[in-house]
Amino acid sequence: MGRRERSRPPAVPSRPRSYLPLPRECHHTEMAGTRSDSASDDDHGASSGVLSDQFSTDEVYQRVVADADHEVTSGTRELFFSALAAGFAITVTFLLYASVTATTDEKIVGVLLYPLGFVYIIIGGYQLYTENTLPPVALTLERLASIPTLVRHWLIVLAGNFLGGGLGAIALAYGGVFDDATAAVAVGFAQKGIATPAPALFVKAAFAGLIVAGVVWINFAVRDTTSRLLVVYLAFLAIPMGNLFHVVVSFTEVVYLALTAGVNPVPALGGFVLPALLGNTLGGVVLVTVVNYYQTSDRRLQIDRFRDVRRLSPREWLAGSLAGRSYVPVIDTVEEIVRDPEAYRVMVPIGNPRTETGVVQLACQLASDHEKGTVHVVHVVQAPRRWSADPGGDERDRITAESDRLLEEARAIGTRHDVALETSTVVTPRSFEEVFTLARRTSPDLVAMDWDREGLWGSARAERPLDELTNRLPCDFLVANDRGLDPSRILLPTAGGPDSDLNAEVARSLRAVANAEIELLHVVTDEEDVEAGEAFLRSWADDHGLESASITVESGDVEPVIADAAADSTLLLMGATEQGMLSRLVRDSLHLDVINDVECSVLLAERPSQRSLRDRLFGAPVRDRHPARAFRDGVETSVESDSREAEAGPETPKR
Repeated sequence: MGRRERSRPPAVPSRPRSYLPLPRECHHTEMAGTRSDSASDDDHGASSGVLSDQFSTDEVYQRVVADADHEVTSGTRELFFSALAAGFAITVTFLLYASVTATTDEKIVGVLLYPLGFVYIIIGGYQLYTENTLPPVALTLERLASIPTLVRHWLIVLAGNFLGGGLGAIALAYGGVFDDATAAVAVGFAQKGIATPAPALFVKAAFAGLIVAGVVWINFAVRDTTSRLLVVYLAFLAIPMGNLFHVVVSFTEVVYLALTAGVNPVPALGGFVLPALLGNTLGGVVLVTVVNYYQTSDRRLQIDRFRDVRRLSPREWLAGSLAGRSYVPVIDTVEEIVRDPEAYRVMVPIGNPRTETGVVQLACQLASDHEKGTVHVVHVVQAPRRWSADPGGDERDRITAESDRLLEEARAIGTRHDVALETSTVVTPRSFEEVFTLARRTSPDLVAMDWDREGLWGSARAERPLDELTNRLPCDFLVANDRGLDPSRILLPTAGGPDSDLNAEVARSLRAVANAEIELLHVVTDEEDVEAGEAFLRSWADDHGLESASITVESGDVEPVIADAAADSTLLLMGATEQGMLSRLVRDSLHLDVINDVECSVLLAERPSQRSLRDRLFGAPVRDRHPARAFRDGVETSVESDSREAEAGPETPKR
């Protein structure tokens, strides 16, 4: 079928983004030595008004959690290269420990420079695995970070530490840094660790983990750099003096041994490095982090920085990818909802209440077709990713009040359609991901959202995990390309499938509420399948309550046929032609040129589907359905019967 040439519709002007006037931020990183938010003087100062000379346990804990929030929300590249630098610094410790020990018989002299690499790490703010047992675990205990995020953080840091230590060991082995005596001492360190029984290794490493995590806690409690240097030096001096083991130092020693002595490193990694890793982790997590957590009061995070921060749900905490205050809304006025099983709920996340009234009206029309239809409009405000502090009470009230004012038009639309309409405001650095979080929290039947490239969809490109979000939908999704959203004349192309089922439900509701005229369209590849296509379309219409709709079957390429058929329509309902439609919309890789070729509004529908492991790994193929072929036999039989009757002529009546 030839395609009629038609001028392309004018480009839809971009709409302003959804920012409310948020407080200006200086976007600085809070260093370990600066004092973070503290509680009131009444709680932590003397009654006479004289402030205590040291931080309370709650104040130290607040500083730990604030620093952890920055760490776990760092990007993979930033985290890995910081850990790599820490691994190189451990090489300095190994170098000095071996060099000084080789020149003296006094143990105390040999270990004097051992802490230098750790001083670099702690003061320089590098990422060391044993140091990371305290802050991220504290954040996880507060349910501000999920357990998978904690494990991811540990693995990235450990990989960077090991690579840095391994590269340092290569430099020491082949760079001619050590003389023969020093090389022999360096090899002896690894041999001593390998000869130590695993249970003893584990216990010694647990004490080392306790020391390192304890240093981190004290580091947040001291007020000056001199005290910090002294604490770090003395604490890490205790590791070689007590014959304890640090996992990154142990790994560096094993790599050096394998390179210089030709020893198979695998047994050493399993019998030496692994027990040290487990011991360091246990010592840091159980003996320090958990103990310090439980010695704080219940008011430990009742400060402005963590005001109104939503804790992760048990499911998010155990299996989610959320982490830190930057991953949860700064402001969240969404109330917990107890679902009425007989109600029909439509959630409408909007970025700009001034320009997205069309999708709100559409949601109200769909909800009004149900006896207990409810629309929940959520104003999702994009906050800066590195917003360094929560807004204070007055600022929070101002933002909420301004959002409430902007949502007044949405409430008026609900009143005009006689629909129960709720409004909420969420201010979050992860606006697109928050749409899916809200859908799981409030359990709507349908999410209707506007396809605004500059708003929520624009922020989606920087968020993760995009594929997991969009390929595991919590409910039905409608995405509106708004060019007026006039439902008076609807074109519904279909080849069957769950997404077309959703479009049929939408069309029925709009017919009942807005007296919409509905045209069903099916496109076949071959002209000989037109009659079979008509049979399929009549059957599909009967099954979906659309018997009164007009039916059109055309042959040719699908998209040009749809574009031509939509010339006289005001609304085009399209089902997903590929699994993961929302993901492809975000990346502008949805292969549907027809969306831009038509002049009317377009609704893209996607219904949740179960995806196989293969589809998750490699993606799903384009949905290429040919339902008309199933009706060929019936059509051919009918044609043959009609032909035989015509050839036989009229039956002669019996006398």
